[in-house]
Amino acid sequence: MIERKVIIKNPTGLHARPASLLVKEANKFKSEIMINKGGKDVNAKSILSVLSLGVSNGDEIIIKANGEDEKEAMDAIINLIETFVE
Repeated sequence: MIERKVIIKNPTGLHARPASLLVKEANKFKSEIMINKGGKDVNAKSILSVLSLGVSNGDEIIIKANGEDEKEAMDAIINLIETFVE
């Protein structure tokens, strides 16, 4: 299992469109991918779970990946979060 902290830089946080893109990306991988904010872990492959975190601009989240393609999954998710700006 690997994990990385990331600061959300998107002005709208992880709401609606950015959350749906993140979920779509996460579902490309076999590994379990979780997002943690404030001690709450949610499944990154579930749009309702991601939206339930209420992640805003400037929030720190922890991405956790566990499985056979965890490194590739982590790299893709982090890249998406760091480059997506609406």
